[in-house]
Amino acid sequence: MERSPAPSVQVARAAYQASVERLRTQYQALPVEAPVRLAKRTSNLFRMRDPNSTAGLDVSAFSGVLEVDPVARTADVLGMTTYENLVDATLRFGLMPMVVPELKTITLGGAVTGLGIESTSFRNGCPHESVLDFDVLTGDGRVITVTRDGPHADLFTGFPNSYGTLGYALRLRIELEPVKPFVALEHYPHHTNVDAAATIEDIARTGEHRGRRVDFLDGVVFSRDRVIVTVGRFVDEAPYLSDYTRSKVYYRSLEHRSSDYLTTRDYIWRWDTDWFWCSGALGVQHPLVRPLLPRRLLRSDVYWKVVGFERRHGWKRALDAKRGSAAREPVIQDVEVPLARLDEFLQFFHDEIGIAPVWLCPLRQRSLDLVWDLYALDPGTTYVNLGFWSSVEQVPGQREGHHNRRIEEVVGELGGRKSLYSSSYYEEDDFWRTYNGVQYELLKKEYDPDGRLLDLYAKCVQGR
Repeated sequence: MERSPAPSVQVARAAYQASVERLRTQYQALPVEAPVRLAKRTSNLFRMRDPNSTAGLDVSAFSGVLEVDPVARTADVLGMTTYENLVDATLRFGLMPMVVPELKTITLGGAVTGLGIESTSFRNGCPHESVLDFDVLTGDGRVITVTRDGPHADLFTGFPNSYGTLGYALRLRIELEPVKPFVALEHYPHHTNVDAAATIEDIARTGEHRGRRVDFLDGVVFSRDRVIVTVGRFVDEAPYLSDYTRSKVYYRSLEHRSSDYLTTRDYIWRWDTDWFWCSGALGVQHPLVRPLLPRRLLRSDVYWKVVGFERRHGWKRALDAKRGSAAREPVIQDVEVPLARLDEFLQFFHDEIGIAPVWLCPLRQRSLDLVWDLYALDPGTTYVNLGFWSSVEQVPGQREGHHNRRIEEVVGELGGRKSLYSSSYYEEDDFWRTYNGVQYELLKKEYDPDGRLLDLYAKCVQGR
């Protein structure tokens, strides 16, 4: 088995320590009266931010994999490393992270301080659950190492869902799991939400389906009576291989194929090529356009740049207004609800929101004896993430964010939670009840007592 060469690891660690010292110096030099932000080239956030704010902290040096230990099945990784680069580094050793979020440019640090999820989450939880230790630049300018049982154990369980408001992860040591070369997929159609939920619950509880181990589990809601549950397992050999990185579109295959085979790498990034199905709004799924585009443009980060351009300049909104089209409210959200309440949520969603498709990704907390303070889930409950990314026509007289607010209300009523990467509309008291404001305040006083970083409500709801 291939091993990381020791000399290069030593050089990388020395360079990392030097970068830490430079970052601390840079941090101390930033104006104390302005909230500190990161100067990042990429982002997977969809919430609005104060256009007058400036990002001043250069963390570009904190990208790369320091070491992969194939014996211990761990990786030491810098916080701004994208999952694309991390996966390429670990696959060389026949390993992968326990959970790989679906988009290539999500960073490891971002997935831990925010929330990540994917089709291994029914058995491995979220990315933060496979972190063994991490170094963090805190709001008060310290760089500390955080472990589950160390002196900063409160930050270990309080860092997930803090979105950079307590500090920034500079280095993380994570667990890995072994892979095989290929993934065999089986797509099972269901005509009711209840039947789909029963299949998901059985697999999440047993780890098996029809007597065979399940490595991956997710699904897609295409309509009220069409839910596809996809089961995946590692295999050593494949009779054929499908390629969804060029002319074919992965999500469309779910409705006309009962089985499929992909390389492990292509499976991991099956959703990135078309940003799930959102690339259709940009015209790149059109059969006359698709063949003209090189593979390097069929990526979520390319689409994100197009969307970012529109958000800055509003050319499409202006064109739609000139044509007399109704204004539309973006509804771009991921929420978790208990799997037992899936049917209730989808009935509401079909009636009041009307977006399809919807991604389903089951989730069970991996750590039975930990409480992740700012995003607490019941370890004994199977949840399901629902992802929907589109827009809904605004009706005159509706309050701002009407549909998003209704989703927040219903998710709360069903005992669920909502990821905070996109626009949120919670009233402040409701927000802090949902995301444990009491513990957050204690963490803020300990690790950012002077408020150099924005607080969670200001950042995620007020868009400061």
